[in-house]
Amino acid sequence: MEKDLLESLLSELRRGTLILCVLSQLGQARYGYALVQNLEEKGISIDANTLYPLLRRLEKQELLCSEWNTDEAKPRKYYKRTVYGDTIYKELVAQWKKMSKGMKSLIGDDK
Repeated sequence: MEKDLLESLLSELRRGTLILCVLSQLGQARYGYALVQNLEEKGISIDANTLYPLLRRLEKQELLCSEWNTDEAKPRKYYKRTVYGDTIYKELVAQWKKMSKGMKSLIGDDK
């Protein structure tokens, strides 16, 4: 039971941070698989089954726009932050920094 609770809490914690992670990487256009790879290189793992619904939701919220590239053999949908998405991203980063500072004062650098 304790393991299930911990996994549930970790999942909840990750869910909130994934939006910021994804937005941070879409200042320039990227397609989904490249985004997954880019995030993994930076230590953030995200499953495609989590990423694609998130991208669609962020696009519906007008934080991202998308465009199909059919120049290659395999068509790819590229996502990029919108101007509105840039504004929201900057606000989220400011809040993240404020929260991180608060958390550091609460839990310190314990390892």
